[in-house]
Amino acid sequence: MLKGISPFISPDLLKILAQMGHGDEIVISDAHFPAHTFNPTVVRADGVPADKLLAGIVPLFELDAYAVPVIMMEAVPGDSLDPAVEEKYRKALAYDGKIERMERYAFYERAKKAFAVVISGETAKYGNIILKKGVTLCS
Repeated sequence: MLKGISPFISPDLLKILAQMGHGDEIVISDAHFPAHTFNPTVVRADGVPADKLLAGIVPLFELDAYAVPVIMMEAVPGDSLDPAVEEKYRKALAYDGKIERMERYAFYERAKKAFAVVISGETAKYGNIILKKGVTLCS
């Protein structure tokens, strides 16, 4: 185990985060997301809530400053979102900026182009989120 890295961040996920370049995207999906259908690079984090993964990623990962860096799935017409999910994710990311909402099938298409998909243990409805990596400045 490495110091300063969340125990929720597996070695496989850490490697993926390190390999990503600026502008690359990673999907943190809920437990029901069909990740293997849409992307060949899938990491499983069974039992780990998405907000715990997000809180572990944010100290390691600069969000894009030139585009909306956080994207979530919008509710299917006739369905509704639980605002607590977005609030929980914002808190985990310490993020108060804009969150883009994307129609379900458009979200799936975007997931196909993502660098990787991490299947979390999240069970909240519409608990899927995409993060766009920015330029990491080292001091």
